[in-house]
Amino acid sequence: MRVLVTGGAGFIGAHIVTALNESGHTPVVLDAFLPAAHPVASVLPDAELVRADVRDAEAVSSALRGMDAVCHQAAMVGLGQDFADAPAYVGCNDLGTAVLLAGMAEAGVRRLVLAGSMVVYGEGRYACPRDGVVRPGPREVADLEAGRFEPRCPVCGAELVPGLVGEDAPADPRNVYATTKLAQEHLTAAWARSTGGQAVSLRYHNVYGPGMPRDTPYAGVASFFRSALARGEAPRVFEDGAQRRDFVHVRDVAAANVMALEAVGGHPGGSLAAYNTGSGEPHTIGEMAGALAAAHGGPAPVVTGEFRLGDVRHITADSARLRRELGWLPQIGFAEGMTEFARADQRASAGSPQHA
Repeated sequence: MRVLVTGGAGFIGAHIVTALNESGHTPVVLDAFLPAAHPVASVLPDAELVRADVRDAEAVSSALRGMDAVCHQAAMVGLGQDFADAPAYVGCNDLGTAVLLAGMAEAGVRRLVLAGSMVVYGEGRYACPRDGVVRPGPREVADLEAGRFEPRCPVCGAELVPGLVGEDAPADPRNVYATTKLAQEHLTAAWARSTGGQAVSLRYHNVYGPGMPRDTPYAGVASFFRSALARGEAPRVFEDGAQRRDFVHVRDVAAANVMALEAVGGHPGGSLAAYNTGSGEPHTIGEMAGALAAAHGGPAPVVTGEFRLGDVRHITADSARLRRELGWLPQIGFAEGMTEFARADQRASAGSPQHA
């Protein structure tokens, strides 16, 4: 297949390009190479390259000619710094997706894999001993300031037990980035219904690995910690470090994208299929920081008690559907992946919003 990979010069996109090449496909990269995300020293992808913004309708239309499928990775990622980032997130993520989908509709390209995100769920799955499965509301500032980080049952106030969240969980985005990722899925579903297209959204969990951007407030927590260690500083762990996440290696995510592109033709037209894409091995953020620091040779993490509004407490995936329907199995375990990442190079960054 000839596959247009938007954002193909970015962190995850570059690994997808490599995986497509290794699988015998022909990737074509569309990337804006914005200075904030791609310093001059950025390595060019091993693929035909179209330098253009995904919001440029004319350039997108031209790039789509002769394509069999699209792998849409281009996005502004991360939680952001404050609500002033909202126009940039909506412009990059939602307008960009709408322009791409309109171009696909016109060009007759009917196969799409979308870089989704677990952030669409908000908080993860929780069970109350008395009231069963519940969905807690956003955590209160007063509780966070007092060090009460665990969400409580919205019915009886009891302590909750976190579990794995499935694709059938209701969406409950808790910040602007999460809202734009959910909007991308809605736009894609509307495109599929309108055109008979076949679409998959891979809801990534916490992706990490070689080539993550460094020294930027918009990158993931693994990158924060790795950047600190590279500077000789202790990773600063927010809250009490007991937040549960699912850390999945970028090469496993790239493999999932290739499998989804190859399998999406078997999905019924006119629909969007969503798959959680995680390792299936929940770990706390404190555990991840400790593993990175140990593999790097220190310094040890420092638990600060700080917090960010909009962060969720626990979010871990049930990725059984992806394993069952597409046969995808992650190959890189937590210990192996963190050891590699602790010693791997990071992508240079201008310290501004990251466009994949």
